[in-house]
Amino acid sequence: MFILGLTGSIGMGKSTTAKFFAEAGVPVYDADAAVHRLYEGEATPAIETAFPGTTANGKVDRDKLAKSVLGDAAAIKRLESIVHPRVAGARERFLAEAERSGAPVVVLDIPLLFETGGDKRCDAVVVVSAPADMQRMRAFERPGMSESKLTAIMANQVPDDEKRRRADFVVDTSQGFEHARGQVRDILTRVAIMPKRSR
Repeated sequence: MFILGLTGSIGMGKSTTAKFFAEAGVPVYDADAAVHRLYEGEATPAIETAFPGTTANGKVDRDKLAKSVLGDAAAIKRLESIVHPRVAGARERFLAEAERSGAPVVVLDIPLLFETGGDKRCDAVVVVSAPADMQRMRAFERPGMSESKLTAIMANQVPDDEKRRRADFVVDTSQGFEHARGQVRDILTRVAIMPKRSR
């Protein structure tokens, strides 16, 4: 089974690109969705202990948690130590299920793929990219986005030019959905004949 890592900085169109892989019949593991599920149950008690007042009714209040950790490297590390092992467990269950079902290719959609070293367990990496002005425009379409929040988020991410340099494939989302969808189809054609990395 060929493991394709999918990543991209905020506002680049990664989630849309992931949907194109899913449309093509590829099983997609969504790390953000896994975190959302954890915040609605399993991880809540540990997060409340580490960051008192950031949960309510058995769920994490994402805005309160963001205010507690953004720009604070030690707090981010503390949160990651709670979330990452649980996310890894969900990812391993996804991979085992895909393997059992005979999927030839899977996509691991992980925003911080390079930052967490996740690229090392992939056979190839797809980076989703767009020009910086388009990225900013898309980022500010998100509810609650501010200049300081965007700066803090981007400070936590490997810069786009470095991501592109380290990628096996780049999907450019600046030219519309159909263009991006075509790039996804092209990538799937190419990985079908690519050797897997030794891991």
